[in-house]
Amino acid sequence: MTTGTKPQNNLVPILIIAGLFFIFGFVTWINGALIPFMKTINELTDAQSYLVASASYISFVVMALPASYILSKIGYRKGMSLGLFIMAIGALLFIPAAEARTYWVFLTGIFIQGIGMTLLQTASNPYITILGPIESGAKRIAIMGIANKTAGALGSLIFGAILLSGIDAVQEQLARASDDEKTILLDTMADSVFMPYIIMASVLAILGILIRKAPLPHVEPVESEDDIHGDTSKKTIFQFPHLWLGVLALFVYVGAEVIAGDTIISYGISLGMPGTDAKFFTTYTLMAMVGTYALGVFLIPKYVNQKTALIVSAILGMVFSILILSTSGITSVLFVAALGIANALVWPAIWPLTLDGLGKHTKTASALLIMAIAGGAIIPPLYGRIVDSTKLELMSSGMDSSEALAIASTESYWILIPCYAMILFFAVWGHKIKSKPTKD
Repeated sequence: MTTGTKPQNNLVPILIIAGLFFIFGFVTWINGALIPFMKTINELTDAQSYLVASASYISFVVMALPASYILSKIGYRKGMSLGLFIMAIGALLFIPAAEARTYWVFLTGIFIQGIGMTLLQTASNPYITILGPIESGAKRIAIMGIANKTAGALGSLIFGAILLSGIDAVQEQLARASDDEKTILLDTMADSVFMPYIIMASVLAILGILIRKAPLPHVEPVESEDDIHGDTSKKTIFQFPHLWLGVLALFVYVGAEVIAGDTIISYGISLGMPGTDAKFFTTYTLMAMVGTYALGVFLIPKYVNQKTALIVSAILGMVFSILILSTSGITSVLFVAALGIANALVWPAIWPLTLDGLGKHTKTASALLIMAIAGGAIIPPLYGRIVDSTKLELMSSGMDSSEALAIASTESYWILIPCYAMILFFAVWGHKIKSKPTKD
């Protein structure tokens, strides 16, 4: 599958799409700071706090197919612009949410931002995949990943500094405060979201206006050999097993990626590390991804093919997950961050391996892959539930609450191992199962 766009004409569109990846990378990865922040101001359990991730990622299930329909009607440029405006509306909703300190309003704002990001993702991922030869699709997506994760690291640092500043002192005061004093403390802490989200909404709205003028050429996948000979025209997406295995692999991958980025701050705090130190941990994960993305841009496809990159990534994911369980303290935290190395090339490799050979079904398949981002809505809260249940079990045996939380938070990372095993299966065998025969 290739496109008719000449390689020398691709630089400006690639830079524009990289800018969009920067935007939703910034918005997505501030969740790492939002989770402990929301847990404190709304007095939540671990499982409840990870609904921040659920609210963001479940929107991809709700909106992926509608987004594909919207883009077919209004085009890439207007669709991207609409996505940015929707994200701005979601950011503004944080203001009344903070004023009332009501968790479901916060979650609604995050969900609305997720709807806007779904439009952006549904347009930009297949666009950048088919903007050049399919063999170098992972390389182009890796460039997008550098923009995405660099923005995520900046967002995590900025919002970590704003939202988590003084969180340790606040938690100490809450432990001995009266009900009235607790309300004042939590209201004051909640107010810290006002200015950053007003600025975010303003920037998103301005970009929504500017993107309407962006020079994005129309790009379509060229028909595959099966399309030309009339074979795929007789097929449906249900007759491409590798597509569904790719969707499943992407589902568990996004769950694993979100766990690595969004739980690491809370994990460090659960181990007794101060919030002033822990607020940097998501940045460690993201910078590990950025470094590996850069390596992927250099290596793929000249030295390493997409399949090999995916196999190595899956194996590293399982190894690092085992090392998280086998170590303690800052060493264990650093192995969570090292998952960024394992995760970086998974998304870039799964997309082209899954879309290869789908021809006219590429757009529908892309929407299904976007829906797989819902793994980030389901697997992290499942991790949180395992933490809560393991902690209660340990406390019932007489263990101190803080010690039980530290052990439970570490042991619950076992959930990552089957995720990486599924990715390894797709990399070695799953992507080869191209199609089922049609019945005449």
